[in-house]
Amino acid sequence: MSNRRQFVTLLGLVGGAAAAWPTALQAQQPPLPVLGFLGSQSPEAIQDYLRAWRQGLKEAGFVEGETVAIEYRWAENEVDRLPLLAADLVRRRVVVIVSGGGPASMAAGKATSSIPIVFLVAEDPVRLGLVASLARPGGNATGINFFSAELAAKRLELLRELVPGATRVAILLNPTETAIAASNLRDVETAARAMDLEIRVLNASTRDEIDAAYATLGRERPDGLFVSSGPFFSDRRVQMAHLATRYALPAIHGSRLYPEVGGLISYGANIAHAYRQAGTYAGRILRGAKPADLPVVQSSKFELVVNLHAAKLAGVTVPASLLAVADEVIE
Repeated sequence: MSNRRQFVTLLGLVGGAAAAWPTALQAQQPPLPVLGFLGSQSPEAIQDYLRAWRQGLKEAGFVEGETVAIEYRWAENEVDRLPLLAADLVRRRVVVIVSGGGPASMAAGKATSSIPIVFLVAEDPVRLGLVASLARPGGNATGINFFSAELAAKRLELLRELVPGATRVAILLNPTETAIAASNLRDVETAARAMDLEIRVLNASTRDEIDAAYATLGRERPDGLFVSSGPFFSDRRVQMAHLATRYALPAIHGSRLYPEVGGLISYGANIAHAYRQAGTYAGRILRGAKPADLPVVQSSKFELVVNLHAAKLAGVTVPASLLAVADEVIE
């Protein structure tokens, strides 16, 4: 073989080996850990919260697509689908399940007793049966509780401050979100008794039933409306804001998402901050921490948001005392 042919052959061998190096190195790299996210709503409904959650993951050292893979499952407010979606994540053998909301968290808890769960719930997780106690969860679940029973009383107080002399208040519940409805009703009834308020309970679990409930309130004219928490109502907040304006109903909500789209007033936890904390917790578990050793975090950041334009449309004059303590006033 000539020197030229030997040289060309040698180049071919070296080139082939070099081309194979990236593939070989890639094959040697361990697969990314897979985290599951189980959501009661649609991704569009909680985009800002997901952004905050990913920020919490990043702060814990995990970036989606680079150091962790994420499998999302969305129920689109069809809570009956949650058990199947949770079971699918278990079959996928994800290393952690993050569950957004009470229904999703309960479905995840029933689907597995071994895969770590980081929940985000607006109700008492002990009452929901997710953990043994806040300080010592004791099982495979821990997470963020962004609600406390005192908030129901606080919202009623704010509603009465907004509507001085109020004696009759309606509460709107979604009966298909069983745990959320029961928790909200229990807390509101307790607070109402202490404040000598008469409570009128209405239920709605479809778009048409929301329309019918507000029409009923328009005829009965309660002094104010307390809207229950939960993903179903949150996803229909634009519809509810329009109806409250049409019937001039002073309504208070648990999330700033409502006044941002035309609702009158909200008081509740900073939910974006709660999602960020959940991302941090998920990252800690990915690094080896056990849920049983991570106390449930109770939100400490609360915010009062008032929409003055909505107040004007509802014929309500917001007291200066409320405006002075509001975290945000939307003109």
